[in-house]
Amino acid sequence: MSIDLLLKDGKAFVDGELLPVNIGISKEKIVSITSHSEPVKAKRTVDVSGMWLLPGLVDVHSHHREPGFTHKEDITTATRACAAGGVTVSVGMPNVSPPPTSAKILKDIFALYQEKSIIDYNMNPSATKLEEIPKLKEMGILSFKIFMVVDTGRSYPHMPGIGVHDHGKIFEIFEEVAKTDLPIMVHPHDQALMDVIEKKFWDKGERDYRAYAKAYSSYDGAMWDTAVGILLNLQRATGVHLHLLHMQTKKSLEMLKEAKNEGKKVTAEVNPWAIWLSNDWETVERLGSYALSYYVAPHHSDAVRQALLDGTVDVISTDHAPHTKEEKELGWTDGWKAHTGTPSAQYYLSLLLNDIHEGTMTVKRLVELTASEPAKLFKLYPKKGVLRVGSDADIVAVDPDQQTVITHESVLSKCGWTPFDGRKLRGIPIHTLVRGQFVYENGKVIGKPGYGQLAKPI
Repeated sequence: MSIDLLLKDGKAFVDGELLPVNIGISKEKIVSITSHSEPVKAKRTVDVSGMWLLPGLVDVHSHHREPGFTHKEDITTATRACAAGGVTVSVGMPNVSPPPTSAKILKDIFALYQEKSIIDYNMNPSATKLEEIPKLKEMGILSFKIFMVVDTGRSYPHMPGIGVHDHGKIFEIFEEVAKTDLPIMVHPHDQALMDVIEKKFWDKGERDYRAYAKAYSSYDGAMWDTAVGILLNLQRATGVHLHLLHMQTKKSLEMLKEAKNEGKKVTAEVNPWAIWLSNDWETVERLGSYALSYYVAPHHSDAVRQALLDGTVDVISTDHAPHTKEEKELGWTDGWKAHTGTPSAQYYLSLLLNDIHEGTMTVKRLVELTASEPAKLFKLYPKKGVLRVGSDADIVAVDPDQQTVITHESVLSKCGWTPFDGRKLRGIPIHTLVRGQFVYENGKVIGKPGYGQLAKPI
């Protein structure tokens, strides 16, 4: 067999384990998986000895900030960071301007991605307009998204128009989305409860980053638990595929596990800040709003880790959320004015590889959480998320032993900073291929804007 490209002498994650094989690629697909000793003719051969070949990461929850907020990120800079981090499919979130609440707006946004994305892409539109839901489904989306939150003290990142906290309206949305057989992602939030909790802090004159972190985690995470409980009950009533975002409390995870044991159509994800960043109060004190999305107390963090390993949680998505330093600096004195979220697409694979060396993660579970499970849940599998003959040649080659130190200077996101600055890690991506083409090679982004394609459900 003559092929276009041969990745030679690496160990590939095939059939649930790392095996010493060569991978042959032609016309965007994996066409052969053979032993190291089997001769294969190829137009080009790349030596990947000492590397692990893993399925390209499928990140179903990322904030690319375009259109509307390109001062902090755009599609090209976001997907450059993705390529460097081994991400081969990245799915944008709807808190852009204008937000994709209609098929017409989404069509315009897809045109931007077609022009600018380095890797394969999609966008989760907002499901706030019932009459648009069936039209949006026909555009090849993977999922819908709603926020249960409308920000207090700022108009971004959870701006009016995409936040829904009226339970009756959420029920109507769930009923309509259920007809499409697509998942709906929900950012859990109990607006009425949080309004009261926030005011308690404000009345005491407490508004800094510490107050913000403590408010959202107060009463042992009651705000999150009440929201998750409501969503699970609405799922039981409607049968929609509910995908819960930002899992971070022990009680929420227990409720999730109970729903799964009942056979309900419920999945969930955890984000990097919950396991490597804002689960440490010393880090929150040191970095302030730069460390926050939300503070996750140690006993909750332990529960999240266990849920990742035992399968209660299905996916790790980045929640890549770049903001400028100016937008974060506000948090030292007013945590409610600082924009929440942290950039992470470039480094979460390396953080997971480091966890393998520390004994808190396995290769198998890494692949499941970042590639095969998101691909299955959002109907990209087996085209994406797996290394097998016939699948897209979306591959990340990592050096599991190479050590690195994350720095602000290495950041490819337009925001120009990382909360992981100074962190020492073992294990980094060396190459990333999207449909058989190098977009990241020998530690350099070489992919061109416009190469990415819409990753449609199959």
